[in-house]
Amino acid sequence: MEISQFMKRNVIAIEESTTLGEAAASFVSNSIGTLPVVDAEGQLVGVLHLRDLLELVMPAFVKLIDDFDYVKDFGVLEQRRPSPEVIAQPVSAVMKTCVSVHATSGLLRAFSILHKHCLLDLMIVDDDKKLVGLASGVDIGAALLSSWQLGDKQ
Repeated sequence: MEISQFMKRNVIAIEESTTLGEAAASFVSNSIGTLPVVDAEGQLVGVLHLRDLLELVMPAFVKLIDDFDYVKDFGVLEQRRPSPEVIAQPVSAVMKTCVSVHATSGLLRAFSILHKHCLLDLMIVDDDKKLVGLASGVDIGAALLSSWQLGDKQ
């Protein structure tokens, strides 16, 4: 089974010149956590995750603490917002390199890549590196499990 059979085809993507503020608005309005970044020709050039934006306001000490069970909230730090200058930056300033697979990749290969890179979503491209879809770990896992002989018992 190929990943193209199970990927989402209607993917919301942004261009490199999109501002961080516009990307944040897209995350909010579409309730998504991953935005593929494409160039003017639609070729995949990077990815922006919701966590990339949230890390802009995350206190530095968060990386030093292993256990947050004793922290009820962060108080005034919960109100931190990026400066207007940061919000106006293009996503190319903070986007990450994107891991992708070809649309003809097998499901187990796609899941292996997703697992190896600790990703929630995997970008799917065609021969020209143009974005053609996105598959989540759930999409891939459910597709793999669907071939199991599960029977009617639940």
